[in-house]
Amino acid sequence: MQDFWVKEIKTDNIKPEIDYIGFDKSYSDKVCDKFSYKNLKIYGLTSAQANILKQLALSVGADCATHREVITGKIEKSDCILGGSVSQIKKIADKLQNQPFGLKLLGEKLVADYRKPEKVKIMGILNVTDNSFSDGGEYLDTAKAFAHVKEMISDGADIIDIGAESTKPGSDPVPPDIQLQRLLPVMELIKKENMKIPVSIDTRSAVVAEKLIKAGAAIINDVSGMTYDWCMADVIAKYDVPVIIQHSKGTPKNMQDAPVYKHLMDEIFFDLKRQIEFAEEKGISKNKIIVDPGIGFGKTREQNFEILKRIEELRLLDRPIMIGLSRKSLLALQDEDNMTKDIFTVALNTLAVERHVDIIRVHNVKLHRKLLNMLNK
Repeated sequence: MQDFWVKEIKTDNIKPEIDYIGFDKSYSDKVCDKFSYKNLKIYGLTSAQANILKQLALSVGADCATHREVITGKIEKSDCILGGSVSQIKKIADKLQNQPFGLKLLGEKLVADYRKPEKVKIMGILNVTDNSFSDGGEYLDTAKAFAHVKEMISDGADIIDIGAESTKPGSDPVPPDIQLQRLLPVMELIKKENMKIPVSIDTRSAVVAEKLIKAGAAIINDVSGMTYDWCMADVIAKYDVPVIIQHSKGTPKNMQDAPVYKHLMDEIFFDLKRQIEFAEEKGISKNKIIVDPGIGFGKTREQNFEILKRIEELRLLDRPIMIGLSRKSLLALQDEDNMTKDIFTVALNTLAVERHVDIIRVHNVKLHRKLLNMLNK
């Protein structure tokens, strides 16, 4: 009796496998789309639009899940999940070009190719605080802080992110004047030494942001997504600097008090989308915006891992993505030393890099530079 061996292929590049079995190489480039699959979520279609999309999907051998009442017309709107090979989705997109109800635009979006980073950047963390969760007080002294900046640059950092206010769970706000007392001396030394590396300032305060931009900072990293201080957007627009808009639920004081989401990834996506639109309304150029899903900011450990697994869904925002999970509680290593936490951080950031994030925000720059060098080779 014949014994059959069946192995599922797990790869992002099916072409070498197709070539290896002896398939016609003159056609292998084209056939790859038939072996690559996508599940696309489409929001807010009318019943008529959803019915047309479903019929077109079935006509090419794909499928489309809709609300059960779409066929009866008892509901006005339905989200849909379209699933099929890349080849099938391209065929559906072509067929939509001749359909009514504005579905031509949907066809174009189904085959849109959203950008992926050419190079992952490392953002090195410098906390000039007395209570940060992993190194509070270690770099409160200006000389030590500046020495750490030089160390991170030597280790391969692309950006330095300096913060003077801990936003760990349960922490209280730090007044702008205290933040400035901690930040300005470090920034002055960086400027004095003519260091060319971009400096990001981790702050929710518009006053702090403006003072540090004037002192030479190139980026503002606002963990509140510009919702804590409503003047922040005006400052960013005025000086035309990049801003990192992070998703967070609540404030650092209460964000971990049983955070609840009806649909985690949709809520993060649409909250960031609204903040991008708000930023643009305020005069901030879209190409100056970076998004961060906010690991640990109003999320459970399970939710943090869900974000990491599905972070590529935020590509639809068409903005660079930053992730900051370094030494955080999702590692479940609260009683371990920082080097142990850094090793586990590298492991998780390997997944983030494979999922095409643009920036990884980390404490241990040297380990992550080694990681990226290894992956690039």
